[in-house]
Amino acid sequence: MRSSASRDEVWPSLPLDAWSATCATLHMWTQIVGKIRLAQCPWMNHSWQVTLYVTSRGLTTLPIPYGEWTFQFDFDFIHHQLSIRVSDGGMAMIPLEPQSVAVFYRRLMEDMKILDLRVDISKKPNEVADAIPFDQDGIHREYDRDYANRFWRILVQADRLMKEFRSRFIGKCSPVHLFWGALDLACTRFSGRPAPKHPGGIPNLPDSVTREAYSHEVSSCGFWPGSGAIAYPAFYSYAYPEPEGFADAPVRPDGAFYSKDLREFILPYDVVRQAESPGQTLLEFFQATYEVAAKLGNWDRVALERDPISKGAA
Repeated sequence: MRSSASRDEVWPSLPLDAWSATCATLHMWTQIVGKIRLAQCPWMNHSWQVTLYVTSRGLTTLPIPYGEWTFQFDFDFIHHQLSIRVSDGGMAMIPLEPQSVAVFYRRLMEDMKILDLRVDISKKPNEVADAIPFDQDGIHREYDRDYANRFWRILVQADRLMKEFRSRFIGKCSPVHLFWGALDLACTRFSGRPAPKHPGGIPNLPDSVTREAYSHEVSSCGFWPGSGAIAYPAFYSYAYPEPEGFADAPVRPDGAFYSKDLREFILPYDVVRQAESPGQTLLEFFQATYEVAAKLGNWDRVALERDPISKGAA
């Protein structure tokens, strides 16, 4: 039987100012890998073909098609390496260590050529204001192993709890997946009704992509390491379109609030990690904010929701 882990092992601290440089570097590395997946995979609704997924060691692309073969990227935040594995048996490893985005990009592309994987991508990052092409980015170069590992451990907890929350919904719902554009782990529920045309305006992201992503009404929740107006890691929940009264609705638990800058409900990560029951606190936030969106948006909740099914019921 596995022994119990300490609170700090399961819910480690992650002050943004302590690892912001590492976070920025890792963000760009995941964008490079994500753009390779984007270049090779058939387009799915709401850009679901581009995302990464949490694993027991880090993040994965899952298999990416390449002709009659597939290949896969896996970030390992325990041994701190990126693996490339091909279905013909080929494999390469790139260490995750202090190195510029430009060096990481060059090493990755060189290893892919050795594996006979030739993929062209757009070198301009998405969803960041100052988008430096990957092959020219010598600025982002920090990599702190400890903080990269802490970030992944938080993703492990967020992933398992978001999957539990997802199980309560039988309407259209996204997987729990990491979008490398903003480096956020997300899960999105859909009412089933079309939404008004999204205004777009996200930096370095075509409006057509944003509008397809928000083509239908959503209630979305997730985890984000923070930046700008929210300079700390946080869980979030928002609705599009935002129903009248959403911003003023009371939500649980204590510590959650509506950000006028982001137009989202925010629950600081430290509120969760310091709670008596972090998991229940987070599920309460997801459920309460979804209920506000569904109630004010007049969702057909009887048709879309179900009671949780106990584990092992089959």
